[in-house]
Amino acid sequence: MSATGSAADLVVRRARVATCDDEWSTLDSGGVAVVRGTLVAVAPDEELATWIGPSTEVVDAGGGILLPGLVNAHCHAGDVLFRGLVEGLPLEAWLEQVWRAERATLDEANTELGATLGYAECALGGVTTVMDMFWHSEANLRGARAVGLRLATGGIFFDGVGMDGIGPQERPRLAERFLCEHRNDPDVIGCVMPHGAYTVAPEGLRRAARIARRHDALLSLHAAETRAEQEIVGERYGRSVVRHLDELGLLGPRTVLAHGVHLDEVEIDLLAASGATVVHNPVSNLKLASGVAPVPRLLAAGVRVALGTDGAISGNDLDLWLALRLAAILHKGIGGDATAVSSRQALAMATRDGAAALGVGHLVGSLEAGKRADLVLLRADRAHSVPCFDLHDQLVFATGRGDVDSVWVDGREVVRGGTLRLCELTPLLAAVRGLQPRIAASIAEHGGTAAG
Repeated sequence: MSATGSAADLVVRRARVATCDDEWSTLDSGGVAVVRGTLVAVAPDEELATWIGPSTEVVDAGGGILLPGLVNAHCHAGDVLFRGLVEGLPLEAWLEQVWRAERATLDEANTELGATLGYAECALGGVTTVMDMFWHSEANLRGARAVGLRLATGGIFFDGVGMDGIGPQERPRLAERFLCEHRNDPDVIGCVMPHGAYTVAPEGLRRAARIARRHDALLSLHAAETRAEQEIVGERYGRSVVRHLDELGLLGPRTVLAHGVHLDEVEIDLLAASGATVVHNPVSNLKLASGVAPVPRLLAAGVRVALGTDGAISGNDLDLWLALRLAAILHKGIGGDATAVSSRQALAMATRDGAAALGVGHLVGSLEAGKRADLVLLRADRAHSVPCFDLHDQLVFATGRGDVDSVWVDGREVVRGGTLRLCELTPLLAAVRGLQPRIAASIAEHGGTAAG
């Protein structure tokens, strides 16, 4: 028993521990003790032994690596339905095909199906919290709950009729309803999600910001992803995307901007002064030839940077480990600077800084007593697992989602031995395969071409 005389519900021991705390503390052989979903100890094995009682579940990590659950700060999980559908196009032409397929496919049921499969992919890769901007917010939430993930989401703002069949007049009411209905849900982080400055007029952006402030919700939107976006916004409003958002009062510490690829120094300074977060999505930005976000300059200016996968239709999978590795190596190569974006900086993007961006840094993002037990246990018995001279370097440069063994969210196990615990994967796969011919036809009928 512990010094307080109480036993833990769960003890994970004999792990190499990467806490991702302020000191970047590690343990060579230790783990965590969990009581009612809360971490009560992050300690060496001998101390953890005092938390073990007759009813304690004890997980022997066998030398595996224990770290906080990953945070995917920009995702469109339901887009897994369209994985590989449209290839070889830049963003604007690509979106025409994507939106056509979404409009033809995404009723509530199909959105929930795609979201559930997308969140399953995230969980199996060690992600415990996702920020998701997608049509049909309630369907996405049902998918996240089926898998067991923590979800940041909310109503989308979009000029014209969206891919969910909803017009712009209805969106403010639906956004507020979602926030009100889920205000006290511990697995929901409330958001308002205007799609972008080129798809939402200024008054719509202002209204979204007012709703977010009224409900203390996050404000999330795409920003400065492509040069074409900058040109569209510049032609319409006479200023760049970030200057436009600043002028409209959208920038602040509760603002999360996806991409931030095309930014000048003034815009970077505006972001730093406002406390807004930029979410780096290196995989989709490279694949759609959008460019590379100036992450070293953002970090140097004091801008918080988080990490995202974007959707599987733009990057083909939801592998945050790939994004993590790219975030650490891409900027070294293009800048000719081997010190650009250290392994710790990249790992912070996927853990503690991602959590802080979503307003839950006090709850998750690092392994510290008092925080919620969002945990990932990695196998370390693979050919690429040894030797390991620095744990953080190992995680960033030599680890992948295939190494994920077990995952807990709020102390509840959602993955064990690489298998989902709360839902079955096989029926999801079969259902998505059954939709494939209809999805391919949705763009072929309009002169598009489905890859393959």
